Amino acid sequence: MTYCVAIKLNAGLVFLSDSRTNAGLDQISTFRKMIVYEKPDDRFMVLLSAGNLSISQSIREILQVEQLKEQPDSEPITIWNAKSMFDAARVLGATIRHVYERDAESLKLAGVDFNVSLIFGGQIRGEGMRLFQVYSAGNFIEATPETPYFQVGESKYGKPVLDRVITPHTPLDEAAKCALVSMDSTLKSNLSVGLPLDMVVYEANKFQTDKVVCIDEHNPYFKMMHNSWGAKLREVFDSIEDPMWNGEQTTVPLMQRTVRNRALKKITSPQEKLI
Repeated sequence: MTYCVAIKLNAGLVFLSDSRTNAGLDQISTFRKMIVYEKPDDRFMVLLSAGNLSISQSIREILQVEQLKEQPDSEPITIWNAKSMFDAARVLGATIRHVYERDAESLKLAGVDFNVSLIFGGQIRGEGMRLFQVYSAGNFIEATPETPYFQVGESKYGKPVLDRVITPHTPLDEAAKCALVSMDSTLKSNLSVGLPLDMVVYEANKFQTDKVVCIDEHNPYFKMMHNSWGAKLREVFDSIEDPMWNGEQTTVPLMQRTVRNRALKKITSPQEKLI
């Protein structure tokens, strides 16, 4: 299992991935789930992967040379000459299908599903930034202002903070902080996600970035954020009044015992229903 998140903002893109690969309780390894494809002043693209490691590694390598031909006599499209991120995503989809045709049958005979989930985003000169979530069939969807981020892997623990904070207008540094909080929540709740982390922050229309960092357990900012987030959550939790069950007076309206206001009936047979 793994956890990867990518966020598309008006100001740029944020990518974050963990590096834990778990093949059993006693076989835990570290492999990077992020790769950057960059041609300075022309294009900047990032790929995040979750799922079967052998499949995702094959896709990452073949993607650099994969060609997509519209017509037999047309120029092949690759991620390096694609005129749009949409076309680059189509090349990625073709790469996935290429690996499926090559490996899926053998994997099936070995009892292994063809399982891979990808996030692919970036910017090619001549158009704005774009972000896609790509599935194991090679099809994909694109981020929108209403859904400005994608997650793959163990996503449920880190989703609530993203939903509460992220909008297209969120500043890049704030979004990076939110992504790290999202990852920290996942690390806290799931042992199959682990350090070190890889983070890339890309500013719109730059076609390159120097904000590429590997975060391990010794990173001072991540340690500070982890400790502060836990402490602040506890402070907020303690500041909320406990529920009152007998109609006590407080500064805000409280619930009454709902069991007194409902007609309840025990279920003693399949035919009887709770009212």
